[in-house]
Amino acid sequence: MATLAFEELFDPHFMESLHRLRLVAGRVPMGGRFAEQRSKAMGHGIEFRDFRPYSPGDDLRAVDWNIYRRLGRVFLRLFEEMEDLPVYLMPDLSASSYTPEATGAPGSETPLAPRAHGGLRAAMALATIALGQHDSVGVFPFSNDVRVAIRPQSGAGRVMTFAKVLSNLGPKSEGGAATTDIAHSLREFGSMNLRSGLLVMISDFFDPAGIEVVTKALGRTRHKLMLVQLVRKGDREPDPVRMAGDLRLVDSESGDAQNLSVTADLLSRYREAYDAFETGLADFATRRGCGLLQLDVDEPIVDQLATLFEGGRYQA
Repeated sequence: MATLAFEELFDPHFMESLHRLRLVAGRVPMGGRFAEQRSKAMGHGIEFRDFRPYSPGDDLRAVDWNIYRRLGRVFLRLFEEMEDLPVYLMPDLSASSYTPEATGAPGSETPLAPRAHGGLRAAMALATIALGQHDSVGVFPFSNDVRVAIRPQSGAGRVMTFAKVLSNLGPKSEGGAATTDIAHSLREFGSMNLRSGLLVMISDFFDPAGIEVVTKALGRTRHKLMLVQLVRKGDREPDPVRMAGDLRLVDSESGDAQNLSVTADLLSRYREAYDAFETGLADFATRRGCGLLQLDVDEPIVDQLATLFEGGRYQA
């Protein structure tokens, strides 16, 4: 399974369409550098926030002398500082995301772009937005482990560097086959002890361990979360032409094979299982208060990402 061509992923029209999106965080942790995000830190910013009494050692330049003259008490003027929002992108590079799919009757299919195509475009879109407003962005692709493709860095001039690195990513793993293990990947990511920020996981969230294990692992992360679920119309409703009769299905990640007789009852049970998976992911997003976007990888990516942005902005 080869990487995707740069021109196929990031054509000029796609890159140009990113300018109308903007990623904004409501609050970010202390410890960042100047950018367009509001920080919990109080210092020498430009937007007034509050007063507090003077304490020994405070900067005298922050003293409000008008209050001192009126009340004889020393207060400091506090301003809201602006910092960068660390954005950590985790695109799914498991082998199944690179498996081509097909439509139509057997023998006359038109291959669809692999699911990774939509995932990497989404990652590029969010990276471009964040870099353009001076946020720091890192890329941590995962399958059954996590890699560091790009360490967190900032600057709009790095957009093409991100595009080249993303286009060179493929379904590779340190431990062999690029199977899916979201819980293990999140544990590895957490062990990096990165500054608290926005973790964007871009995946179909199909994991052999099941959705409960996935959501428990997501619930343990200390970062804000944004979930981009990569979907296809046939995920819940398999093609009735292709999925009929006696079939031998092969797992694109493990290589395990299963002989099945596809019946109406089997398809009904499959839909029930898929609905439970969808409900589990949606319920977690509601409980956690995080963004969840179902991204149809066969439709224009930017148009769908735009639904996350109210008036061109996403409030994390």
